[in-house]
Amino acid sequence: MKVSVIFPTYNERDHIVKLVNDTVRILKNENLDGEIIIVDDNSPDNTAEIIEKEFKTSPVVKLFIRKDGRGLATAIKRGIRESQGDIVVIMDTDFNHNPEMIPLFVYMSKHFDISIGSRYVVGGGMLTSQFRYYLSYAYNLFIRTILVMGTKDNLSGFLGIKREVFKDMDLDKIFYGYGDYCMRFLYYAKKMNYKIIEVPVVYNLRLSGESKTNFFKHTVDYTISVLKLRLFGIK
Repeated sequence: MKVSVIFPTYNERDHIVKLVNDTVRILKNENLDGEIIIVDDNSPDNTAEIIEKEFKTSPVVKLFIRKDGRGLATAIKRGIRESQGDIVVIMDTDFNHNPEMIPLFVYMSKHFDISIGSRYVVGGGMLTSQFRYYLSYAYNLFIRTILVMGTKDNLSGFLGIKREVFKDMDLDKIFYGYGDYCMRFLYYAKKMNYKIIEVPVVYNLRLSGESKTNFFKHTVDYTISVLKLRLFGIK
């Protein structure tokens, strides 16, 4: 069984080498046949150049630079299409998501089609203010209620997915925008009766750099996406 870990990057030069090295170490220690797919949106801080320099001889690390497009969800879609693993792990590249969870996602794939790293099940959480945590929780509750979803964290973005799941999906209709791709993916997976499990994760603080999340804009965009899904499904 092979695992593909997808890292979408944009201006991650200060910590991407550590993240890749940590992931390579974890794959090796767990005797996992793996590859790391990095899709960089032509970062102006030379993220891609740093990756090329540090990992040019690595058979595990594969870098793809997009010069004609930009965006989190479409970068992930490119990574899925370039990957070859039986299990695809999608995660952030700012250490919000702990790569130590990758072996658990691989193990859970023996019993489930999709694993979600969830902040809102017992044992999960966020290393942030309580206000931010409960605001995020409330918005996820809104998503769960409107879309009648059993899953609690529908904006996780930390996912372990069997490759066969993608064969029934039109990726172009799911992977666009920003983090709202995650709710579309899980909504569609639920409709297709895939077996989904949430495992507890604690979101770490961003290791360096600035978040790309525009809170107000993304909240508006996500709300529009929720209402479209509720009214029209995925067209």
